[in-house]
Amino acid sequence: MKILCIFIALVVSIFQYQLWLGGDSVRALNILEDELHTQEKINFELEERNRLLEIEIVDLKTGLEAVEERARSELGMIEEGETFYLLVN
Repeated sequence: MKILCIFIALVVSIFQYQLWLGGDSVRALNILEDELHTQEKINFELEERNRLLEIEIVDLKTGLEAVEERARSELGMIEEGETFYLLVN
């Protein structure tokens, strides 16, 4: 009977070790949940950025105002009849 009790205690100890400290333990689950929350936050930020880019793409495809604004700011283009002034410090 004493050997049976020691065997049962040993089996319970092994199961407890696997539950709390093993490869598929509660600790590993908590770490994975933290990583999941971090990845969900990153995904939300990327989805928001993609949404803004999609709005800009639609605007560039449909409206000439956005194209004109981008040409003026990035390429320094001016319309006929306008005078370009460059202010230097």
